[in-house]
Parts: sequence; structure tokens; C-alpha cells
Amino acid sequence: MASNFIEVLRWRGMIHDVMPGAEAHLLEQMRSAYVGFDPTADSLHIGNLVPIMLLAHYQQCGHKPFALVGGATGMIGDPSGKSTERNFLDEKTLRHNQEAIKKQLAHFLDFDNGETNAAVLVNNYDWMKDFSFLEFIRDVGKHITVNYMMAKDSVKNRISAESSDGMSFTEFTYQLVQGYDFLHLFKAHDCTIQMGGSDQWGNITTGTELIRRVGNGKGFAITCPLITKSDGSKFGKSEGGNVWLDAKRTSPYKFYQYWLNSSDDDAEKYIKIFTFLEEDEIKSLIETHTEQPHLRQLQKRLAQEITTMVHSQADFENAEKASTILYSKSFKADIQTLDEATFLDVFEGVPTAEVSKSLLESGLDMIAALSAETNFLASNGEARRALKENSISVNKEKVGEAYQISSTDLINDTYVIINRGKRSTFIIRVV
Repeated sequence: MASNFIEVLRWRGMIHDVMPGAEAHLLEQMRSAYVGFDPTADSLHIGNLVPIMLLAHYQQCGHKPFALVGGATGMIGDPSGKSTERNFLDEKTLRHNQEAIKKQLAHFLDFDNGETNAAVLVNNYDWMKDFSFLEFIRDVGKHITVNYMMAKDSVKNRISAESSDGMSFTEFTYQLVQGYDFLHLFKAHDCTIQMGGSDQWGNITTGTELIRRVGNGKGFAITCPLITKSDGSKFGKSEGGNVWLDAKRTSPYKFYQYWLNSSDDDAEKYIKIFTFLEEDEIKSLIETHTEQPHLRQLQKRLAQEITTMVHSQADFENAEKASTILYSKSFKADIQTLDEATFLDVFEGVPTAEVSKSLLESGLDMIAALSAETNFLASNGEARRALKENSISVNKEKVGEAYQISSTDLINDTYVIINRGKRSTFIIRVV
């Protein structure tokens, strides 16, 4: 065995609960374990990264990971940590989402290594779709009491919450469906371990109970902590909502920036959880960072590792370059190398005005560029004063009142960047 999986999780801070006997069970031989993923979108987000890393470390320790896409459970909705039911999806949408999710998981898991511990993707819709309601309550439901189900925190919290309208029967039975998944994988693939976030403990232990009562076997549960940010804000969220793994939803630049902007406390925690760096290297990085925190070496390495893993080395390099480009000594040449999407990400929220290309043919004077044609500054007088103060730059180069913007100033044939001092940035878009 490559290494002790539980020990790996311990030093990385990735253990919340481990069912007694699980560690010894794993040390005996290669074991199969699974984690479930919600297929209600065609991309996972960084909130899914902890369970993904659980499976990835599991495979690296020589065991066999199963990634379960909840096609059936995605049609119901897991009540854990939620106050309302979610929308149902049709089968075509779920299948599309499944394929997209597998491509993302392939960045972390090896599905095609030819070894006995190759990762496997399964969809619980495949074994649930032909299960009739009567068969389910006869073959599964009779083995779990209502008292047992009511005792689960996910159920108690939902029913007792003042903001809740209660819980539908559909959601109440969710833990039975998830429990049956574990039983099915136990029978079909000798899968003896289910892993997930700490909020999944109740659902997972329902599965171990079914394995004991129906399968006459032993199943184990391993959960990881739910990640929180040191400032109290929700992990995985940015101003634009979820931070997605799909580049179309969250660009590599924004993805990189999310990790780069981590606090010192969070970066120290994240680099253990979200990278494959070894313990000694991480300790060394933390020590270096503690000595010179202003260099943010820990955040930079974290952002590098995870952006490369989720996207690519080229995407990381592009994002890193974009992050430092505003301070580049060869700004004009460097910024020309950015694709338009990354350029717009870098300058997101910057005041922008459009001017006609014809204005540049004879040269656009700076007064007009700052005031009349763009309204960046309130008046021609204010524009003139700013120019006399030598506080105006075009593409990071100081200019005076006599300067005229021409087509040679265009970045990617479209943009001109104007700065007033260090704090005010404007963009002219030439159309």
C-alpha cells in the first residue's frame, strides 16, 4: 500500500469522523470507496473539491475510488444543510451533466490506468430507474424505522427550523435512497466505504445500517470537515456566486485570483487540503511564509498548484501573468499577449466608454479622450488640470495635453487604457 490513507487525511486536516474499524479495514488490502456528487449543474465548483481530493488521495494510497453521480437522488434533493427543496431535472440534462462532471474528475482521478484501482464513475439512476415504489418500500423501507430516520440531524434541523415549511415525503426518503446506493455498491462492487462532508454522516450511516441488516456485511463511514473561511464568509463563493471548475463559468484568471486572495490562515489550511504537496514541503512553505508574509509565497504556491490541476499549466501561467501585468515594466507588450476574455477579467468593473474608430484616424486629443468623448472626467477644465499635473497615462506611459491617441495605442486593436494617478483607471473601447 502506498501509504496509510487515514494518516494522510489526519495531517492534512481532512478528517471529521471515522467509523470505528475503518482504519484497520483499509490497512488489510485494497478497498473500494465512493463519494456522491450532485449532477444538478454541468460543472462542479470548489465546494466539491474536498470530496474530490478525498477520492484522489484514496486512489494515490492504492485504493479504488468510485465517483457516484446522483442522477436519481438529483431528481429528489438532499435535505442536508438546505431549507428548501430544489428543482428536478430531466434525464437528458442529467446525462449531459454527468459527462461534463466526469471530464472534470479526470483531472484528479485516473479512470484509465489499467490497474485494479482505476477510478469508476457510476450513476445511481441506472439502478434506481426500474425500481418500483412498491419494491422499494418492501425490499428497503421495511429495514429502517421511522424513529431511526427522524433521529438524523438533517431531518430534525429541517423540521424544527422556523423558516422551513416542513419536509416533503420525497425529501424525507432521501436518506433511504442514498443508503440503498451504498448497499447496491457493496453488493455489486464490494464497496465497503462511503465518504463525504460532515453533513452527510446521517445519510452515510443509514447506508451502513442497510449493509448490516440486508447485506449481512460491514460498511464504514469517513467524513471530512465542512470548509469555512477565517473571516466568516462562505468558502467557495465570490462576488459573482460559486467559483466553478468550468472555465466558461469561472475563468482561470478569476479562479487563480480566488486562491491568491486567501488570508494567511486560510492559505495555511487550504494548501494541505487542496494540493498533493508532501508534508515536509508544506511545512517548509509555511515556515518561509511566516518569516516573510508580505511576499505571499503560500498563496502564490496554492494558486499555482490548484489552477494547474483544475485547468492547465498554460492557464496558470496566463493567469499569473495577468495578475502582475498592471505592474509590468513592459506593460504595453505584455498586455497584448492576453486573450480578450482575460483582458476583460483583469479590468472588470473599470469605467469604459466607446468611441468611433474614425476619431483615431486624425488623432484623438487628450482633452476629448478624458472628457467630451468619454465623460471620464467632469469637464474639459478638470481634464486640462490633470494633464498639467502630469497625472495622466496612456497604456501606463505619461502623456501631456499635446498627446493624441491613435491606432498605434490600441491594445488588441480595440482598447486603450488611461490612468489618472495610481488609483483611477479608465478604458476606451474603439468600435
